[in-house]
Amino acid sequence: MSKGGFDVQGIMKKAQDMQKQMAKLQEDLKERVVEGNSGGGMVVAHANGAGLVVGVKLDPKAVDPADLTMLEDLVIAAVNQALEKAKKMAEAEMQKVTGPVNIPGLFG
Repeated sequence: MSKGGFDVQGIMKKAQDMQKQMAKLQEDLKERVVEGNSGGGMVVAHANGAGLVVGVKLDPKAVDPADLTMLEDLVIAAVNQALEKAKKMAEAEMQKVTGPVNIPGLFG
C-alpha cells in the first residue's frame, strides 16, 4: 500500500529483512575471534566480535613476581587492542548490512 508516494509495505519488508540480517550477523560475530598482543607477543588476548574477551595467554617470561605491575599493564594493553580490533571488525561487518546508516549503540 502506498501513502503519499511511499511504499510503506516495501519499507517495512526491507526493515524486517535488515533486522534478520543483523541478528544473524550478531550471532556470527560471536564466533569470530581477533587477537591483540603486547610485550612483543608475551601477552596475547583474544576477543570475539561481540566484544567479549575469550582468552588470554601469558608467556612464562612475562610473569615476574617482583614486577606484577608490568604484567598487569601488558594484559591491559593486549586486551584493549583485541577489543578495539573486535569493535572495528563488528562495525565493518555491520556496514555491509546497513550501508552508510549508523545505528548508535548497536555494537558499543
